[in-house]
Amino acid sequence: MKRVLVVDDEESIRELYRADLADDGYEVGLAADGGQAIRLLETFRPDLVTLDIKLPDFDGIEVLRRIRERNSTIPVILVTAFGEFKQDFNTWASDAYIVKSHDTTELKEAVRKLLGDG
Repeated sequence: MKRVLVVDDEESIRELYRADLADDGYEVGLAADGGQAIRLLETFRPDLVTLDIKLPDFDGIEVLRRIRERNSTIPVILVTAFGEFKQDFNTWASDAYIVKSHDTTELKEAVRKLLGDG
């Protein structure tokens, strides 16, 4: 079973993504901030990370940089409520960029595509 790490400071979003991705057959780990996400990279060992840009400790761009330092091949999907970050060249290191929504169709399609499941 492939593992997805969901990193978001909003509990409702974490739980929504967890439920929908679990329904699609993924094992889902949750992190509420960047520090927790970095720790879970070592213990949970995700196959893919969904990453919010706005986090309470350090931003998702910094988390993305740290993920790439540890494992440059793990797919990372940046998920944010703020579409303007797509213009920030630092986000280009991600594998996909999705504007946050309670409709998880686009997110689930990106996960399947990046993990080779669809």
